Amino acid sequence: MSEVIKNRYDFVVLFDVENGNPNGDPDSGNMPRVDAETQYGIVTDVCIKRKIRNYIEMAKEDSAGYRIYVKSHAVLNKNDEEAYSALEIPADKVAEAKKKDPDIDLKIRNWMCQNFYDIRTFGAVMTTFTKAKLNCGQVRGPVQIGFAKSVDPVIPQEITITRVAITTEKDAENKNNEMGSKYIIPYGLYRCEGFVSANLARKTTGFTEEDLKLLWDAIYNMFEEDHSAARGKMAVRKLIIFKHDSELGNAPSHKLFELVSVKRKSEDSSAPARSFEDYVVSIKEDQLPNGVSLIVRD
Repeated sequence: MSEVIKNRYDFVVLFDVENGNPNGDPDSGNMPRVDAETQYGIVTDVCIKRKIRNYIEMAKEDSAGYRIYVKSHAVLNKNDEEAYSALEIPADKVAEAKKKDPDIDLKIRNWMCQNFYDIRTFGAVMTTFTKAKLNCGQVRGPVQIGFAKSVDPVIPQEITITRVAITTEKDAENKNNEMGSKYIIPYGLYRCEGFVSANLARKTTGFTEEDLKLLWDAIYNMFEEDHSAARGKMAVRKLIIFKHDSELGNAPSHKLFELVSVKRKSEDSSAPARSFEDYVVSIKEDQLPNGVSLIVRD
């Protein structure tokens, strides 16, 4: 692998949805998530990281060092067992092994970081105690992502749909079709902010320059292999990256985020936005602090 990253990064992702549900809430009948007080749309960090994990899994196909720990149908304890097996540590005699080697916990954690990309990136809680009492520790990852919030309030719509096929023979005697519904947002532009800590990469997980390049590719393409009727048309419109010249950074993250503004082109805000072309994105490059450079992917 390449060398561990030496620079801190902060980034802004702008993505949109058209006639789709970007992140359903299971507690509300899978309705798109919204802030109940403001009606601004919400997409959780967990949802965004799921898209990134899925892209990595497809791009790398479980190649060495790029496996995914948290994925569909994964049994976490089986992954944990691999670390014990690879390091030849009997799971039922960990306490005895620790007396001989006090660094066992560190070795297990490092093995998990080296083999699973998402642990190396986002961190993980690997203390899933069962009868086997496996414990691979807890890792705080260098890459952290916040909730995405829509630029304008969104109004979810419930669309009624019909199906001509009937479920049972008994139902077929009384009706010719069945009714259903789905939730959509006609259009919403979302903004998400994230952070990459070179300090945690060096001290904890070993997140590398190659890992970082893969992360940017995954974020930029996270919806390209995730199309479905439920999600409508989703796309990343801009990935704005602030690169610091140092490990600990040269400016506060919030001040860098304030340099990026997204506004409606039309002064008439009563007309709802229906495309990315209804917005203008501006970055105050002339106000970049010393030691911070800008990278933009459109």
